[in-house]
Amino acid sequence: MKRRPRVLILTYYWPPSGGAGVQRWLKFVKHLPDLGYDPVVYTVEDGEYPSEDYGLFKDVPEGLEIIKTPIWEPYDLYKKFIGQKKEEKVNAGFISENKKSSKLQDIAVWLRGNLFIPDARKFWIKPSIKYLMNYLRSRPVDIVISSGPPHSMHLIAQELKHKLEIPWIADFRDPWTNIDFYKDLKLSNWADKKHKRLEKGVLTKSDKVITVGPTLAKELEALGAKDVKVITNGYDQDDFVTDPVTVDEKISIVHIGSMNRDRNPENLWKYLGKRVQTDAEFAKKLEVRLIGKVDIAVLESIEKEGLNTYLNKIDYLAHSEVVAEQKRSKVLLLVVNNTPNALGILTGKMFEYMAAERPILMIGPKAGDAAKIIDQNYGEVFGFEEENFDAFFNQDFDTLKYSSDPKDYERKALTGKLVEVMDEIIAAHKESLG
Repeated sequence: MKRRPRVLILTYYWPPSGGAGVQRWLKFVKHLPDLGYDPVVYTVEDGEYPSEDYGLFKDVPEGLEIIKTPIWEPYDLYKKFIGQKKEEKVNAGFISENKKSSKLQDIAVWLRGNLFIPDARKFWIKPSIKYLMNYLRSRPVDIVISSGPPHSMHLIAQELKHKLEIPWIADFRDPWTNIDFYKDLKLSNWADKKHKRLEKGVLTKSDKVITVGPTLAKELEALGAKDVKVITNGYDQDDFVTDPVTVDEKISIVHIGSMNRDRNPENLWKYLGKRVQTDAEFAKKLEVRLIGKVDIAVLESIEKEGLNTYLNKIDYLAHSEVVAEQKRSKVLLLVVNNTPNALGILTGKMFEYMAAERPILMIGPKAGDAAKIIDQNYGEVFGFEEENFDAFFNQDFDTLKYSSDPKDYERKALTGKLVEVMDEIIAAHKESLG
């Protein structure tokens, strides 16, 4: 009997990690066994996760080989330095829930950007290489995949490829030096050059680079990658087999996921603030529901427009509960970061929004990757500066149903695309060996 190919997946985010970072590879791994591959997951024993969701263990395939090794991360020192309690979580993406960042926080950011390159998981690179070199000599695999951020995962895989000549795919869920908060790292010229040198090494030495959208693919190619393959994020149909959900009676505008200061839809808040002052019926029905971490700048904008009465802020929900929230929402709010890389941002939750079959109100660049998908009859797109949302909110949301056919973004179909890429690379590697 022909041996099934084995793929080693290096990912920091794995259950019990919650949030967006874990979904992509958890879902790929879920479907790989049905598509002919035996995945092996290498991850951390006890990571510093912004949130935890133990319900995600249901998606881990029975009998999956998971390798966990200890990691030392400087977060305990970071928390102590800025006066944060040890049990408190470190927010991702520079979300600040305090009025002002302290001088100590500014110093901590400088240390993070200039000393911990490529990221705070750098101390796991050498121990992981040593461990995996021994493991792979007795338990070989056909291909290695690294998923970043954190981009330390790529540096582990790069060394495995160099020493063992194993084919390697580098998956960029987000950019490295073009990520929206890169400018906030207070980098010295030396640190900036090192980030870019390491990034180019990964892009040029991997056998294949995959990423989540066409604009990011072009950016990575411009940095040295060859023929980047786009495999978007998506939705898992199994998650949407739920009990019937009744749509909210209120005009509930629901955003799911973190909302940092770059993802603050000030034009929408201004519109809603004016509308509730002039339209009593609309004011009676309005609810703004923000599920996830919210930056203080967003909350200040909401307060400024007199919308605090209408705000329902929920810090975190398990993914199983999130799906129900999506399906009951009157309107799903999708906001693209108002940053130089906005054209290429494709948030993972967008595909679940589409599967929920509720109207999507997107705020972002109309020429961006996200807008091109939403415009396929999933909702309506407004620019960052647009102020008139009357036509959108004057619709009868009880009878209106935006929908298309999102099956191309279903997780099993996307895993099939990944399998095609792996098959091609493994075949080419075998041919090169003669």
